[in-house]
Amino acid sequence: MVLRINIILVLLLFTITSPGAPSVTQDESQYAGGVQSYTEGDYDKALDAWLELYNAGYRSAELAYNIGNAYYKTDNIAGALLFYERARLLKPSDEDINYNLMITRTRVVDRFEEIPELFFVKWFDFVSLTVSSNGWAKISLVSFILFLLLLSLYIYSSKYRLKVLGFWTALLFLIFSLSTFAFSNRNKFLVYEGNKAIIFTPAVSGKSSPDNSGTDLFMIHEGTRVTVEDVVGEWYEIRLSDGNKGWVPANTLEII
Repeated sequence: MVLRINIILVLLLFTITSPGAPSVTQDESQYAGGVQSYTEGDYDKALDAWLELYNAGYRSAELAYNIGNAYYKTDNIAGALLFYERARLLKPSDEDINYNLMITRTRVVDRFEEIPELFFVKWFDFVSLTVSSNGWAKISLVSFILFLLLLSLYIYSSKYRLKVLGFWTALLFLIFSLSTFAFSNRNKFLVYEGNKAIIFTPAVSGKSSPDNSGTDLFMIHEGTRVTVEDVVGEWYEIRLSDGNKGWVPANTLEII
């Protein structure tokens, strides 16, 4: 598991043999303390330091990746998967994150035949995650302002060529603005309002109804990735990658 460390004091990034790195806005000493503990092999202490930062509201792909590494080192596969998945949402094309996620998934007991996702949905999600939600929103706003300026050129210009140029370029910027606005909304949903989750109990039965008296439909184990379809009280209706659905207690999983 590769550790990436942002040396804030000298503003340089360099790699050693384990975690990743936040920005100058975080508590430098606490993060550095976690790095020191990790390199010394005290993974529990490193995990405590980084989780405190995460629970305080700090978010970065590097921090989530490091927490995943620390969980993996303490043999907590569900925790490692949870934070590798969270890291991938923030940096989907990162090779280290994707590699560690792939390796960790091989340690999950359950294997299901997955229903393939439509290629254009996968592409849309991937593109949406390449820039933050706020980043896409800013691009959309700038594009819309350019659309209005070019539309003004079309309306008020007395020259035919300028009117044609203004119309078509305005149309292109309008389409681009709407597209980036859609990317912004999708990114926000995937990162902050997503419905994917990781099972955190050694084993849990999927029930036919949201109560203990429901019929057992299937058994799943720690580390399995599921999709939350509905919530009733303290029960979640989940969907497995093969399409099967069932109800499990809310305390048996963590939302990615």
